[in-house]
Amino acid sequence: MTVDYPSIDNPIRYLLSLDTAISTQRGQFLYCPVCKDPMIVVEHQRIELDYCTKCRGVWFDAGELELMLEAANLDASSFDMRHVLSLPEKRIKEGKRKCPLCRGKMRKVAIGTEAEVIIDACPREEGLWFDGGELGQVIKQLLKKPSTGKGKPESVINFLGEVFKAGE
Repeated sequence: MTVDYPSIDNPIRYLLSLDTAISTQRGQFLYCPVCKDPMIVVEHQRIELDYCTKCRGVWFDAGELELMLEAANLDASSFDMRHVLSLPEKRIKEGKRKCPLCRGKMRKVAIGTEAEVIIDACPREEGLWFDGGELGQVIKQLLKKPSTGKGKPESVINFLGEVFKAGE
């Protein structure tokens, strides 16, 4: 299945047009590991994501990305926290980032098959951080794999693709 994602100028306006809740109240803000600004909470199909409106990065608490990919009929097996943390750490020039939940230094790991995508993973299994555009790269690769045969991918793929730049 090939899906073309239109580029959008304002992801917040797009989110407001969806059946998606946006909130900045979860009891406390999570802060972007890149910008250090508070992130907003974006809820889609009862899955909450933390999104930075400045750098367009996204934080998935442990298990959230797998749930969303499974709902989209995509193979989520490679996003299990234990699997991600078993991958070798990448040594790159970019400094280590702190987990928005536990504040510990995250590990840089490469995921993806065609082109590596370097993401940040909390070693305490709190979650995964994708810089702006990285999630889109991963989604493009997943769309080329055979589907799992369950669920309806369109709404989740459109949500992820447009909001998190899968079309770029």
